Amino acid sequence: MKFKYQARNKDGELQVGFVESYSQAGAADVLVSHSLYVLSLESTDKENIFDKFLAAFKHISLTDLMIFTRQFATLMEAKVSLGDSMKNLQKQTRSPMMKEVIHEITSDIDSGLALSQAFERQKDVFSEFYVSMIRSAEITGRLEEAVIYLAAYIEKQKLWRSRIINALIYPIILVVMFLGIVLLMVTMVLPNIRPILLESGTALPWYTQAVLVGGDFIINWWWVVILAVVPLVMFILEYARSEEGKVVIDEVVLRMPVFGNLFAKMYIARFAESLSILIQGGIPIAQALEITSRSIGSNVFHEILHEVSDRVRGGELLSTALEQYEFYFPSLVSQMIAIGETTGRLDELLGRVGIFYTREVDDIMGRLGELIQPLIIAIIGVFVGFLFASILVPIYNLVKSFSA
Repeated sequence: MKFKYQARNKDGELQVGFVESYSQAGAADVLVSHSLYVLSLESTDKENIFDKFLAAFKHISLTDLMIFTRQFATLMEAKVSLGDSMKNLQKQTRSPMMKEVIHEITSDIDSGLALSQAFERQKDVFSEFYVSMIRSAEITGRLEEAVIYLAAYIEKQKLWRSRIINALIYPIILVVMFLGIVLLMVTMVLPNIRPILLESGTALPWYTQAVLVGGDFIINWWWVVILAVVPLVMFILEYARSEEGKVVIDEVVLRMPVFGNLFAKMYIARFAESLSILIQGGIPIAQALEITSRSIGSNVFHEILHEVSDRVRGGELLSTALEQYEFYFPSLVSQMIAIGETTGRLDELLGRVGIFYTREVDDIMGRLGELIQPLIIAIIGVFVGFLFASILVPIYNLVKSFSA
């Protein structure tokens, strides 16, 4: 989008011109980055309702961020200058939104901002962990290593997410098919054979009666089901977006039989790797814990690490503070950290913890389909058997009474 602006520079001179950005806020940020005081900012494009609707769904996906970071790392390894790297990345990216973000980053760098400052201005795209890694790398002169690590880190998060989704696709298809069969049976099959079963005079089993009553309710009161389910789903979604709801949902997930163990180890791996890299970059432990808590992906771990950070600021050892949360951080983690604190190699020991739990997560991911699919099939098999028994048993009893 193109915006017309009026602004004054540091000397008070009036400047009028045009600036392109994906939003008015983005255009204002570009002008401010060039040390301009914005007086007015108006869009020159006539945006219709359809454009506004599409704009609400525009975002930078994890895939776009992964591709950007990997290409950036490749250019850094090739010793391409920062300015040329950004220009090449802007040409190569296929995402219009990512192209706009890179354009703004390039403009900020050209105006004199550091790379970490330019990234920090794009908070919706780059996490605090991402920005902190770049900032510490600028201080230590290890920008190339930091970007390479970030590329591998994001690729691993993408891989884990893809594996979980792939493992759930087949069970979800099975559940949807089962629900479709149930709906078909109780609304079309059972109503046709119900008069025959009732006229026979034979007593119907309790499970057959339960299925018949359920079918009648769905046929006659389906609109009540919709009126009840839709508000309930909306309430659950709204609650899930709240801070309390996020914590409750994360807590429930962590206590689930299979997924709880998986996600707990995934969060521990992220915690150990992130904290190790931040400490290597010279960031104090308490501050590194705060940054890690906001990038780990769990509201429960976020609250725990926030409390641990406060205790570390109060003079308590990190290993001692983590021992209070043994359900979330197994004793192995606190013991390894205690060794690192004693030997002065905390970052190295945290790295080993991250490697160990990464392997554990990869192992569970490899067996995830083997663990879930048989369980889902067994549960569905029980319900299918119950459904067909409610139909076939009365028919068998009816045939048996006629033959007698």
